[in-house]
Amino acid sequence: MSVPDPASLFDGVRVLVILRDLPAGETLRLAARAWDLGIDVVEVPIRTPAALPALRGVVAAARERGLPVGAGTVLDADQVAAAADAGAAFTVAPGLDLAVADAAAARGLPHLPGVSTPTEAQQALRHGLRWLKAFPAVSLGPAWFRAVAGPLPELRFVATGGVDAGNAGDFLAAGVRVVGVGSALADPRQVDRLAELARG
Repeated sequence: MSVPDPASLFDGVRVLVILRDLPAGETLRLAARAWDLGIDVVEVPIRTPAALPALRGVVAAARERGLPVGAGTVLDADQVAAAADAGAAFTVAPGLDLAVADAAAARGLPHLPGVSTPTEAQQALRHGLRWLKAFPAVSLGPAWFRAVAGPLPELRFVATGGVDAGNAGDFLAAGVRVVGVGSALADPRQVDRLAELARG
């Protein structure tokens, strides 16, 4: 099965905002704030069905701006279907489950599986997945990305988990293509720095 490539979604993107477990109205407010700052890609995790209204609301607002919204914490084929039906442009998972990746591919959605070891990264690459979510990034550290780039230079990483405005630059300098930040967007002390990172 051909795996959709998310490269076009992340072309020129350096910061991804993750809006987890928030009421639909707050999710939409923070998404709009991110877009206004120049952070064009937003992820709304859908760990529970209660998060789907927030995803649908953000997708509808993003469509008016021509921007993509991803569905995060997608753990099975049913959640892939729910994400696709809600209009998500891509799916994200905390771990590597090739059945979920295949379900996303069947719906035409790029999928970012989570990895934290070279073994998982190599398995993903063998399956045709070149863009991966490295999780939890703060535990792996920037040096992990430099090390993995040696034997696996084809991979493109989105680093999430403990990333904020204070350490995001270190991950980008280590070769990470995109950093995923969550609660940092709600912290006024970090907003300006995130905007700077997004602009490059």
